[in-house]
Amino acid sequence: MVQNPESGGLPAQQAKGEKDGGHDGEPQALTASQDSAPSPLLQQSPKEDLCAVREEGSAEPALARKGARVLAARALARRRAYRRLNRTVAELVKFLLVKDKRKSPITRSEMVKYVIGDLKDLFPEIIARAAEHLRYVFGFQLKQFDRKHHTYILINKLKPLEEEDLGEDGPRLGLLVMILGLIYMKGNSAREAQVWEMLLRLGVHPSKYHFLLGYPKRLIMEDFVQQRYLNYRRQPHSNPPEYEFSWGPRSNLEISKMKVLGFVAKLHKKEPQHWPAHYGEALADEADRTRA
Repeated sequence: MVQNPESGGLPAQQAKGEKDGGHDGEPQALTASQDSAPSPLLQQSPKEDLCAVREEGSAEPALARKGARVLAARALARRRAYRRLNRTVAELVKFLLVKDKRKSPITRSEMVKYVIGDLKDLFPEIIARAAEHLRYVFGFQLKQFDRKHHTYILINKLKPLEEEDLGEDGPRLGLLVMILGLIYMKGNSAREAQVWEMLLRLGVHPSKYHFLLGYPKRLIMEDFVQQRYLNYRRQPHSNPPEYEFSWGPRSNLEISKMKVLGFVAKLHKKEPQHWPAHYGEALADEADRTRA
């Protein structure tokens, strides 16, 4: 799932080629240099020396403020670039799905012209992230079949979880696994608002028709909840009322936590052991399944 690190969903990647004037590490704050004490031969009178100290003291805070403004501006630029990159990936996924509905090949020039635009230098990263979303969320494999003309097609063969037979309805089951992953990484329950936010990050509006998912909110509330893949209940003592999702009994029986954790790890390009608490819980779940 394209859940934030804090949602477990879709992992946070830094845009390559971002020009912020820094290096690999954090930019260093600007500070005034410390000069050695002046020679006694060059010392000024006490009055003149006092004025110089006052001028030097007033310059240091101004320099510190200027450095803080520079760092804040760079951080803001990085956040904006990250958000724009995420939007571009979501738009490219939608574009590829629409093109595939017509079963027509997709060229790199089309993707750059209609979606990527001036971010074309980041094309390798954008196409790689879009391919991950297509694979793990919608069950499609993005395949380049003509390297000379940079032409791609989508192949509807992959399942949401490797080695797990969840049926042929890849896109809908892929969405279910994304939600289960979000719930698991949030401590086995996720607020309703967090689920809708995850869908929006994937370029899927909960209340608008999606040609692969239908109406996503209806799919979740009427199918996943009624089929007991998800529990939906009011959070205790919430006023105004807030609701949350958790794993339903059918998910606990049919889908292992280790598989879902592996799914999340692949999205973030990490190993499942990166989350020790979740990994330990998944191992215990595997042991329980073995005993059962």
